[in-house]
Parts: sequence; structure tokens; C-alpha cells
Amino acid sequence: MSEKKRLPRVELPEGVGLSTRALREGLPPSQWGENSEALYLTSSFVYPDAATAARRFADEEEAFTYSRFSNPTVMMMERRLAALEGTSGCIATASGMGAITLLAMGLLRAGDHVVCSRSVFGSTIKLLGDVFGRFGVESTFVSQTDVGEWRAAMRPNTRLLFAESPTNPLTEVCDIAALAEVAHAAGAWLAVDNCFCSPALQQPAKWGADFIIHSGTKYLDGQGRVIAGAVCGPEELIQSKLLPVQRSAGLTLSPFNAWVVLKGMETLVVRMKAQSANALAVAQWLEAHPAVARVHYPGLASHPQHALAMKQQSGLGAAVVSFEVKGDSPEQLRAQAFAVLDAAQVCSRTTNLGDTKTTISHPATTSHGRLSEAQRQAAGIGQGLIRLAVGLDDVADITADLARGLDSL
Repeated sequence: MSEKKRLPRVELPEGVGLSTRALREGLPPSQWGENSEALYLTSSFVYPDAATAARRFADEEEAFTYSRFSNPTVMMMERRLAALEGTSGCIATASGMGAITLLAMGLLRAGDHVVCSRSVFGSTIKLLGDVFGRFGVESTFVSQTDVGEWRAAMRPNTRLLFAESPTNPLTEVCDIAALAEVAHAAGAWLAVDNCFCSPALQQPAKWGADFIIHSGTKYLDGQGRVIAGAVCGPEELIQSKLLPVQRSAGLTLSPFNAWVVLKGMETLVVRMKAQSANALAVAQWLEAHPAVARVHYPGLASHPQHALAMKQQSGLGAAVVSFEVKGDSPEQLRAQAFAVLDAAQVCSRTTNLGDTKTTISHPATTSHGRLSEAQRQAAGIGQGLIRLAVGLDDVADITADLARGLDSL
């Protein structure tokens, strides 16, 4: 049997740097020689003859057939992200939550068990705990930082460990290598949501993670324009377990959104370095403010996992800072937090993050508002907590904006 025909790849010198890969990985230019990647807005593709169509649909020849599961622009985005994460494969999805859904649908079945951090994004808790629970997949939620709890939660039917690092919104950092060891000793997979750091700062595969989850909506796009997601991992597992689900279920990223994310990744490295520097300066300012009870930011020496974060995250703390205002009761804390948000004149009051514009939100009533009070308390999300996703605004303008509210408390 002849070797399967493959689509061409970009020819780059071996060992080129992260920024070069972020600019140039994808597909070779078309016959027109374009320098900026082309946007292929087409639902289907024409075949030269019926036999070729049959080979392509039988997956005997790598080619584009239908944009629900194969499109040149989407493939360029997938190849670029895989190159940045250091994985052999990547599959793009319509959103970050779509990526987690695809991963779970591809890897799990009724009777399987998942161990997940209780500090992950609220929608992830609802998806794994409630939605997949209806279909016979059980999940146990454990401490983000206590490897012993992860190990104690393992069962003979545990198939997947799922973590974010850092978490949304408390920026807790997990020991990826230690969790990989726990997972692999039991024959399970480890998936890490790398949304906050992006591959510009952290590549979980280097520490043993099997799958890396992305909400491309955040730092990969970087300017709050589109919704997108992706799963990076071994090409063989993506092709055998995830792609068949995508072909049938339609968890598809549109070519236009893929193109926006593709172009966003070109500036990913410089943006993440600049926004991390801004975030550290803002976190240090917040830590010194008398109305602030606590600051959560991995770049601060006061962060409980500071040393681990610096080891895993290229010495940078990323761009999300969460902080707690002072107060005596949940009602007062909520009122104080609302006062800080409402006083903002520069920061955008929105739950999105990863934008070049600084955003500010109240997790307990927005991104984590669908959780029960018990779930929020277990995750450490109180009424006085504020999440700040630091952008490229001048640091002095960000701190002045926060001072408008904090100084009045």
C-alpha cells in the first residue's frame, strides 16, 4: 500500500525560536505567493475526479473536503499553535468550552471518572460536574495545589485529570510534572488549560501534560475580537479520538475566526511579556493599598506558588491579577467590590480577558455566578474578589482608575 499523501508544510530551519514560529508556521503560500496568510471562506472543496473524492473521504489522502472538519485557514492556525506548544497535533474548535467538550467526548465514556481542580473556571466545573455527569461520567473536584488530594482521588476507572494553571480567577498554580506522574502511573491522561499563560510563557507538554486546552478568545487573539478554542496534543490521539467526534458533532471553528487568531498569534510573545510586566507593577501597587486585603498574582513573592510559577512560566506571572477588598460581611464586601468596578473610567467592565485593553470583573456574580455558594466557597471566590486582566494601558492610568474606587472605601 502506498504511503498516504500529505499536505505540504512550511520549511523553516531547525531550532527557530518561538517568535519566528508564531509568525511563520502554517501552510506554504498559494501559487500567488501571498506573505500574509490567506483566508479561505468556503464550505466545500472541488475534486478533480470521483476517485480523488473517494480517496480523500476515506482518509487515504490528506486534503480539504468540507470546512466542518478541514479548511486551509483553520489548519494554518492549528499548525501554528501546535508548533508553539511543542505538540505534534492540534484541533481547533468553536470556543474554549467547545475544546473541553470535544476532549471529554473523545476520551471518555459512561462509567469513566475524572479528577479536576475545584479552582477551575466556573463553566468547566458545570460542564464536567453536571453536564457529563448526566451521561455517566463522574468527576471528583480536589485542591489545585495539593498533589496528595489528586492522588487520593484516583480510582481504577479514572481516565482524565484536568487542571488550569494558573486558575481563573485566583491564579493558583499546579505542579504540572507531579500531576503528570500521578496520571500516567494510573494509565490516565493529564489535560492542562493553558489559557492564562499561553505558550508564550508556558508549554505544559514540556512538563508531561498530554493535552493542552486553549480558549483562543483570550490571549491567542489578544484583542477581544472572536470566539475560538483548541486542543493540542499527540497527533495520533487527535486523529483517532477527537477528529471523529468533531466530524460528527460539528464542534467547528470558522475560517474567519481561525484567521483572526492566526494573525493574533504573530504578536503573542511581545504582548504577553508587556502585559506581564504591567500586571506585576499593578499587583505591587495593589499590595500596598490599605483597602486591599489580599492580592493573588503568581509574579509576587507573596504568592503561595511563586517559585513553581516562575519555574513553569518562563519567569513571568502572566497578565491576570485578582484582589480582595476589605469588609466585614458578604454584603459589605460585595458593595465595596461593586464600588471599585463602578468607579472605573479606563478599565473595561467586562468578563472577557486576554484583551489589549485592561478588563475588570466581579467573578462571584459573573463568570462564576452559576455556581452554588458552596462551590464558590470551595473555590475561594468570595464577594470581595475582583479580577483584573491587565492590558497594554499605561500602568499609571490603570492604578489611577483603581484608586478612584479603592480610595473611597
